[in-house]
Amino acid sequence: MAQALYKTHFSFPGQTAVYKGKVREVYTLQDDRLVMVATDRLSAFDVVMPKGIPYKGQILNQIATKMMEKTADIVPNWLMATPDPNVAVGHACTPFKVEMVIRGYLAGHAAREYALGKRTLCGVPLPEGLRENDALPGPIITPATKAEMGDHDEDISKEELLARGIVSEEDYAILEHYTYLLFQRGTELAAERGLILVDTKYEFGKTNTGKIVLIDEIHTPDSSRYFYAEGYTERQRNHEPQRQLSKEFVRQWLMANGFQGLEGQTLPEMSDELIRSVSDRYIELYEKITGEPFERADTNHIEERIERNVLQYLHKSTSS
Repeated sequence: MAQALYKTHFSFPGQTAVYKGKVREVYTLQDDRLVMVATDRLSAFDVVMPKGIPYKGQILNQIATKMMEKTADIVPNWLMATPDPNVAVGHACTPFKVEMVIRGYLAGHAAREYALGKRTLCGVPLPEGLRENDALPGPIITPATKAEMGDHDEDISKEELLARGIVSEEDYAILEHYTYLLFQRGTELAAERGLILVDTKYEFGKTNTGKIVLIDEIHTPDSSRYFYAEGYTERQRNHEPQRQLSKEFVRQWLMANGFQGLEGQTLPEMSDELIRSVSDRYIELYEKITGEPFERADTNHIEERIERNVLQYLHKSTSS
């Protein structure tokens, strides 16, 4: 089985800080650049699994790069370069402590809340009579406070975000506008691939010049849920599960094995066979979302490869 990148231990020239999130590790350089490494760690229910998934980081990084390129004309982003399949380099930003979740369908977390009888999600009213995976009357934004590693993200309403001073009213108006623009573009890109963009989340930051930009990942299977468009209506009519592209299959496996990230629950053991199947599934997701064949990067001595590529990029960018 290919090697997985679980942790990194880099010390780049001019490095001033390191932040290790659930999946990504971010190295801050003194010239206001960030080196973001997408590891192969797998997070579900806001819990990081003890084993990595080969190629997952490469897949997330490359999808995010392609999607940022395809949305840069409508929303500015942080990205400057991708010197390695697992690495993105971009402008240092102060991230907003909120994830802008937007939903076009009643699925996943929203469906689970609805099934419990809740008819308001993050201050947004939901109509009666919906079934799981039904289309909502229109896209809704349901923000979540951004958790540190190991903590749970929490639903929060726009009103509470503003009242608690997490985001200013002026900044939130921009975040909201950008979120709707990105979701519309993402919906169009998905339709070209025979997919429905069901829900997704965006993260934003502010550069040292005060500009709000898109950061982190966009339209990846970790941040988004897709349905196959073909047969969607028939499956809904027949009360059948939707064929989907997301990491929901991981959540379903965990739930089937008695784990939902709740206190007192024990993580089930992930066998090598399961890890291989999850890796294969991510490759399938990549190829369906991008329409391109996935080219596996060399995973032998993966940390050395990343360090070599990043150092070459930094040397070239400083000397040019």
